[in-house]
Amino acid sequence: MAQRGTGYFDRKGQFFKTPEEATRSDLASLLGQIGEKESLAPGIAHTLLDRRSDIEQLFAEHDAMMADAGSAAARPNNVTRLKA
Repeated sequence: MAQRGTGYFDRKGQFFKTPEEATRSDLASLLGQIGEKESLAPGIAHTLLDRRSDIEQLFAEHDAMMADAGSAAARPNNVTRLKA
């Protein structure tokens, strides 16, 4: 008898049993081939997903620094001329 189940698909249409597996597959595809023989991308994708909150925090801090650097560059007196 047939049974009903839930599955998840990555962007290429491959079936996975869990959303984590599908997301790891998509991340690995985005990373592409890393390394000369067997790609390191699947392992890196696994680490990225597991460390997601730390990575998101890092990017939030980076965005804040970039915004601050951009506003500093927009100030007219942000450069001090050295005497020759």
